[in-house]
Amino acid sequence: MEKIIQKIQEQIGAGIYPGASLALYQKGSWQEYYLGLADPAKQEPVIAGLTYDLASVSKVVGVGTVLAFLVRQGQIDIDRPLVSYYPDMEQAEVTIRQLLTHTSGLDPFIPRRDDLDAEGLKEALHRLKLKDNRQFHYTDVNFLLLGFLLEKWYGQDLAQIFQEQVFAPWQMKETTFGPVSQAVPTLRGVPAGVVHDPKARVLGVHAGSAGLFSTIRDMEIFLEHYLQDPFAEILSQNYALEEGKTRSLAWNLEGDWLDHTGYTGTFLLYNRKLQLAAIFLSNRTYEKDERAQWIIDRNQLMELIKTEMEGTGKNPS
Repeated sequence: MEKIIQKIQEQIGAGIYPGASLALYQKGSWQEYYLGLADPAKQEPVIAGLTYDLASVSKVVGVGTVLAFLVRQGQIDIDRPLVSYYPDMEQAEVTIRQLLTHTSGLDPFIPRRDDLDAEGLKEALHRLKLKDNRQFHYTDVNFLLLGFLLEKWYGQDLAQIFQEQVFAPWQMKETTFGPVSQAVPTLRGVPAGVVHDPKARVLGVHAGSAGLFSTIRDMEIFLEHYLQDPFAEILSQNYALEEGKTRSLAWNLEGDWLDHTGYTGTFLLYNRKLQLAAIFLSNRTYEKDERAQWIIDRNQLMELIKTEMEGTGKNPS
């Protein structure tokens, strides 16, 4: 795993992120690595046990997992329209499958979004317009609407749903909606523990797209369930009907690898077939937000992790 650590150290040295927590799963156990600084302003190093803003990784940790349970149990038909489960939505033709694979065609633009409170934002999401293009377009609005569906289904807010359906049964005691009292800061000068994502800040415990905070330890528990539990068997196939990109339900799918990334510098990777997984948590938005360059740097790191772990997994020493 030396090449992976070296790559992360190079990226820290280049100022791409101040520090990172990494966990790699192979041969039935985790190896953890802590590199760089968690809080440059205080010169605090990255150590075990830190809490991170998961950003969009929240989509798979919360909504994606609960919906995978319901789909596998036959309780939700992914090819039925959202309105059949959630009548508040105006667009009658958008299906659960399309939302889960980001092929809904919904236009995420919301006029004067920053002026809206939680109720106003929810109403605006109900009235989103459809674009002609139904090819893959990743947008948070798909999972915000799926979160509203789950709240109607269970008659609870998402914090209660996630706790009862996922976190408590799986003993994930360090995963919760923000704000949290202690966390790795995502932006210099902004109090740590405040959610970075603007819509999630407004919607709080009703946000299905972002807003969760967690630790390496809880993400290890989470991914072990995806590697081992029967519910996750259904996820290793392509669910996107439209051309453009292969997608599982909630997860990106490339070959036997499933992954999800987060804006603040987080990602999860797992390969159920080879029993491999990786967790990367950072606060890459702390000093700057060069998103286009970050995607290039992140993808290089993700590909390196997959290549190195596959080599080790296929040739155990």
